[in-house]
Amino acid sequence: MRLQKFMAQCGVASRRKCEEIILEGRVQVNGETVRDMGIQVDPERDVVLLDGKPLRMENAKVYILLNKPRGYITSVGDPFGRPTVLDLIGKRDQRVYPIGRLDYDTEGLLLLTNDGEMAFKLTHPRHEVEKEYYCVVKGCPGSEALDKLRKGLDIGGYITAPAKLIELGKRGDQAAFRIIIHEGKNRQVRRMFDAIGHPVLFLRRERMGPIKLGKLKPGEWRYLSDREIGELRKILSI
Repeated sequence: MRLQKFMAQCGVASRRKCEEIILEGRVQVNGETVRDMGIQVDPERDVVLLDGKPLRMENAKVYILLNKPRGYITSVGDPFGRPTVLDLIGKRDQRVYPIGRLDYDTEGLLLLTNDGEMAFKLTHPRHEVEKEYYCVVKGCPGSEALDKLRKGLDIGGYITAPAKLIELGKRGDQAAFRIIIHEGKNRQVRRMFDAIGHPVLFLRRERMGPIKLGKLKPGEWRYLSDREIGELRKILSI
C-alpha cells in the first residue's frame, strides 16, 4: 500500500494533504524520514511515525454531515484561534477531517470523515461530483450575464465549466438562484458572480452528489445513513 494511502486510511487527512505532509519531512518509516510519494508500506509490519507518533489503521470509518454555520473555519485547526467546524462536533474517538471546504462566510452542507479514499475521490475533478448551492446576489443579473455562468467564464486565470442555473426570483435589488457546479475552486461561486458584477450576499450549499442537507439547522450534525454511504460509494466506484 502506498504511504499516502495508508496515512489517509489512518485518518490523518485526505490523500492529497498526506502527500504534502510527506514532502514536509514529517513522516518516518522504520526509523527513516521519507519524502518519496511512491514508497510502499505494509501496515502489519512497518512502523510509520507522523511527527514522532505511530500511525495505526482505523477499523471504524466515520461519516458525518454537518450544516456549517457562517463564522466557522473549515479546518482541523486555526492559528488565529477562530472557531473551526471540529468545535461543532466535539471530541471523538476517531479523528475526522472535512471533505473539501466552505469559506468563512458560507454555510451549509459539509461532510467530515476518516475515510481517506472517499475524501480523495469526492474532491477529485475526475469524478465531477455535483455541488448545489442556494445564493442571493446583489442586483438582478440580465440574461446575457447569466449566459456567461451557464457557458463558463474566467474567474481570474481559470475558466469554469458550464454551470446549471435556476432563477428563483427577485426582491428589490436582490435576486435568488440555485447554481450547480462540479468543480471546487476556492470561493468559486462567489468569484463567478463577482465576474458578472453581482456579488453574493448569502450562500448555502444544499447538496453534494446524492447527499442533501435536509432539515439540519446551522450548527447541527448527524451521521450518514448506510443508504447514503452506499450511494456515495456507488457514484465513486468504491
